[in-house]
Amino acid sequence: MTAPQGSPVGTPASHTLTEETVALDVRTLPSFGFGHRSIIWWATIGLMLIESAVFALAVLSYFYLRGLAHEWPVSARPPELSWGTANTVVLLASLWPTYLAKAAAERYDRRAAGFWMSVCMVFAVAFLAIRWLEFTQLNISWSVNAYGSILWFLLGLHTTHLITDTIDSGVLTALLYTGPFEGKRFVDVSENAVYWYFVVASWIPIYAVIYLAPRF
Repeated sequence: MTAPQGSPVGTPASHTLTEETVALDVRTLPSFGFGHRSIIWWATIGLMLIESAVFALAVLSYFYLRGLAHEWPVSARPPELSWGTANTVVLLASLWPTYLAKAAAERYDRRAAGFWMSVCMVFAVAFLAIRWLEFTQLNISWSVNAYGSILWFLLGLHTTHLITDTIDSGVLTALLYTGPFEGKRFVDVSENAVYWYFVVASWIPIYAVIYLAPRF
C-alpha cells in the first residue's frame, strides 16, 4: 500500500501538508533591540559583574593589609582630598550628558546622540587629566611598602576602566558623525552609557577607601 501523493511515507492522509500552510514572516521585525532584548546588554551586565568582583577583591585586600599593619597609612600621611574630590565631582556631573546620550540613542536621534556623546567625551578627557595630576600628587610611591602598592593598584584599576571606556566612547562618537551608520550602533551607545554608570558607581567606594578610610 502506497502513501497518498504529497505526504511523507507513514503519514496519514488526513495530516497531509497543503499549499495553504501558514509561514511566519519575520522580515519586518527589527534586527536589534534595547535593554534585555539585546545580547550586548547581557554581555555588559556580565562584564560589570565580573569587574565588580575584581573591585571587591581589591578593596578587601586593602583592608586585609590595613589589619596587619601597626599604623595606617604606613610611613605616609593620608592622601590629599583635592584631586580625588575634583574627579568625583566631574564623574557625577558626567552622568547627565550620559543619560541624554542614552535617551537620544533609544529614540534613534543620531544628531542628538552625537552631540551628547561629544559632551561625554569632554568629561572623560577632563577626568583623565585630573587623574594624571592625582597620580603625581599621591603621598607615596607604589614601591615603598604594601600601603603604597594597594593605593596605586586601586587607582590604576579604576583608571584602566576609564581609559578603555573613553576609547570606546570616542569610536562611537566618530561613528555617529561619519560614514555609513547602522541602526544597531544606537544599541552600542545605549549600552556604553550603562557601562559608564558602572564606572561612576564603582569610583564612589574606591574614593571612600582611598581618601576617607585613612582618616578614621
